[in-house]
Amino acid sequence: MRVAIGVARANVERATGGPFGAAIFESRSGKLVAVGMNAVVRLNNCVLHGEMMAFMMAQQCVSSFTLNSPGLSEHELFTSCEPCAMCLGATLWSGVRRLVYGATRDDAALLNFDEGPVFPESYRYLEDRGIRIERSVLREEARGVLELYRARSGKIYNG
Repeated sequence: MRVAIGVARANVERATGGPFGAAIFESRSGKLVAVGMNAVVRLNNCVLHGEMMAFMMAQQCVSSFTLNSPGLSEHELFTSCEPCAMCLGATLWSGVRRLVYGATRDDAALLNFDEGPVFPESYRYLEDRGIRIERSVLREEARGVLELYRARSGKIYNG
């Protein structure tokens, strides 16, 4: 989680994107496979959330369109903030077997970020398909990045 939060913080400190970062690891070995930082504003593309960038980089690294291809190690996603609707859907298709997030959608909403239609049923859907979910890990540390973004008057691009 500290990797994901660190990526988010670096993005804010360098003014290269929104306050969101993600990291994908091999579950068994703990090997870092890929990181992603939000690049929506920098690259003028609404889908370039931290999680989406991490999925793209990880799948490229393992040469597969899914992180649960036969012969691959199990993978897990750590994200600095609870995923939006798009990223939560992509979590299912990505092939990760575990999702861990820091700050919550309520924390993001305090900055006027709109995380879209995510419901308790959305999480149950993932869990029913074998994805383990851990919530609010290092939440205060992750919220600190959101607060830093607010203090620096970061652009709110989807509210």
